[in-house]
Amino acid sequence: ALSAQEEPVKNPYSDLSVPTLICKIRETYFIVDCYHNQILYSDSADRPISQWNVMTDQIDRGHTLASDGSVWLADDTERNRILVFEKKADRFVHTQTLPDIGIRPHYLVYREDQSFYAWSSMTGEMYILKREEDSSRVYISEIRRIPDLNGIYVRSFTILEDDIYFVSGNSSIIRADLASFRIRETYPVPDAIAGMIQLTWIDGYYYITVSTDKQGSQDAATIIRTKDLHTLASQGYEDVYSAFIGGGTPYYISYFDQRYYLTEHRLPGHSVWSFTSENGQLTNVTAIY
Repeated sequence: ALSAQEEPVKNPYSDLSVPTLICKIRETYFIVDCYHNQILYSDSADRPISQWNVMTDQIDRGHTLASDGSVWLADDTERNRILVFEKKADRFVHTQTLPDIGIRPHYLVYREDQSFYAWSSMTGEMYILKREEDSSRVYISEIRRIPDLNGIYVRSFTILEDDIYFVSGNSSIIRADLASFRIRETYPVPDAIAGMIQLTWIDGYYYITVSTDKQGSQDAATIIRTKDLHTLASQGYEDVYSAFIGGGTPYYISYFDQRYYLTEHRLPGHSVWSFTSENGQLTNVTAIY
């Protein structure tokens, strides 16, 4: 690890290469710049991308980041592990590595119950990680499983109250009990939106970002929304990607500073959007980067 006295390293790139997540933790903004194999941070979301600092460039296709305010966890997707960072002065120092977190872990969330939820995207396993009291050491407290998802690519999960939703992979959305991971309901989806990325609850609608159809074609990439997941199978949904120009591959949606943020790839010129929603209408749709 480098000494804390060193200045933060500036981003060597003037653009993003497949950004997967933008988020705000306390007063710091982060972008996971997946194909540049780095995570960036800044005290402002408005800076040019070349003015952001590099949190780490020692990850292989990382996708997400989460923090409890004391430690920051990043998934090191292609190396099947999670890296733990601590903040020293103005920079981040890699202090711990958690190996063998399933296969290609790439979705991490911190919950108020003091647990990090780390999803292994290929094995149907959720690693529940906790930080030791009065310490920065992180450990695996338990592993929960959805056997139906073992061997199926699932890019994310969504926790809504005491339910957890899993999209993509086997042409369906699974709703399970958060505490037991017992499946409560399965919602089939049409082949056109089979390669789902993420489900987000926004202003009375389930928004779903879609990467591919069942055949794996990114030409099917889009954003849809519905008020009722039961109607997806009969094409009961609305395509809203045209609000963002369309044509790229939308990825994860996050929320901070009273706005929603969307990362997108495949098209040059716009890779991070922000937007709001009022009474079911998408408003203030702006390309930031």
